This record gives sequence, structure tokens and C-alpha cells, in this order.
Amino acid sequence: MFTGIIEEVGEIVSVERNGTNCELAVRALMSPELRVDQSVAHNGVCLTVIGLLTDPVLFNTIGYRVTAVQETLERSTLGTLRSGDGVNLERSLRLGDRLDGHMVQGHVDTRTVCTAVDPVDGSWAFRFALPEKKQLLVEKGSICINGVSLTIASLSDREFTVVIIPYTFEHTTFRHLVVGQYVNIEYDVVGKYVDRMLAGRVTT
Repeated sequence: MFTGIIEEVGEIVSVERNGTNCELAVRALMSPELRVDQSVAHNGVCLTVIGLLTDPVLFNTIGYRVTAVQETLERSTLGTLRSGDGVNLERSLRLGDRLDGHMVQGHVDTRTVCTAVDPVDGSWAFRFALPEKKQLLVEKGSICINGVSLTIASLSDREFTVVIIPYTFEHTTFRHLVVGQYVNIEYDVVGKYVDRMLAGRVTT
């Protein structure tokens, strides 16, 4: 479980295909605190650390490796990552931590495309095309975009908008997001359960 509050932007060191899987090597400041089998969210996708990367000269931990399976690659944007790309990182929530964002599972539901980026009095308004299951979007409700917990500022029949404050803009990959680029979407889990219950009520 995560909160959608990004700890740092890591760097993709390498991307290797292994059958239908994709292995990512990531350089990150948090790496010395990680261990194998821990969970880290990458642009909102929860992946398990399978190995650590060591500096060949200083022998300190500088990064780690994770594997994304085919289903994850099809549902998210992880398959488009390349060496040198930035990636939003968050370690899993610890019991007793403050929940500063909202409850995020790290299970990306779908992708959608950025349709506009507009400066708004020192912040930035990002617009996105409505993804599938648009009924799960609620104005002023929570949504997770590339691992970032955000509030839907406005909602229309075709798009929704979130507003990014300067701190979030500078400390996440939103500063590199451009029109036409796809992002990972995780709906609010409460909304997903309600939608499921209502669907079951209709079919019974």
C-alpha cells in the first residue's frame, strides 16, 4: 500500500527483455535503504526489488533491479521507459505513518493521454482525456497519476483536469510531461469497490 506522495525521481539505468518480462535497473538515492523482496512504486506501479546494484569502485549500493510482467506492461507505461528516463518512486507505507495523500495500491488500472498543459498563477493545470471507466472519476475526488496522489479539479464529458503546485512539479516527472504523452492511472479504490457492488446489483 502507498500514499501517492513521491519520495524521489529515480533514473532508469537499463531496460532488458527476458521473454515477455521486462527487467528495469534503477538508480536512486533510497537504494541503500532497500532490500530484496521490498515493494517500490514506479510511476504508480508496485514492483518487487529482486536485486541491488553496487558501485564497482566504492562498493556502495547505488540502485536496484525490478521485473515487470507482460500484464503490467500492457496496462501501464512501464514498457515505454528507456535508459536515462526519470521515474517517480515511492516505498510502501509503514504502519503508523501519516497518510498524506490517499490510499494507493500500486495497481495501475489503465493509461490515458495528456491533452493540455497550461500555467495557472504559478501552478500548472494538466488536462487528460477521460480514461475507460470514467464513472470512477469524481470532481474533487482522488486519482493517482504516474504514482502521484492528486485531486480532480474539474471534470467534463471528454477530459479531466488536475492542478500541479510548484513543489510537486519540481519533485516529480510532471516537469517533463508533455501533450500527447501517456500516463498511468489508478482509480480511487473505494470508487472501484462501489462500482463493483453496483454492477453486481444490476446483474442479479
